[in-house]
Amino acid sequence: MATDIIIHDEKDNVGVVVIEKITPEQDCSCWIMENDKTVQIQSKGEIQLGHKIAMVDLNEGDTILKYGHDIGKVVKSIKKGEHVHVHNVKTKKW
Repeated sequence: MATDIIIHDEKDNVGVVVIEKITPEQDCSCWIMENDKTVQIQSKGEIQLGHKIAMVDLNEGDTILKYGHDIGKVVKSIKKGEHVHVHNVKTKKW
């Protein structure tokens, strides 16, 4: 099965879309690089190549983990399978 999403670290709560786009309610194959595992997720909406998808439900104030590192905080709740981007995540620096 082809990989739709890459997750860099087992601790990551987001993955990166590596196909042209994911469509709403698409069943996606996700490859976890750290341990060479595969997991599945269903998307909630369209997500473009290079953008992030929530691998779990995230609440306002939660930390986003990518590459095993803190890359920002949730400013609007995100459901598993939803697009993670500037409309719902901000840097902790500002």
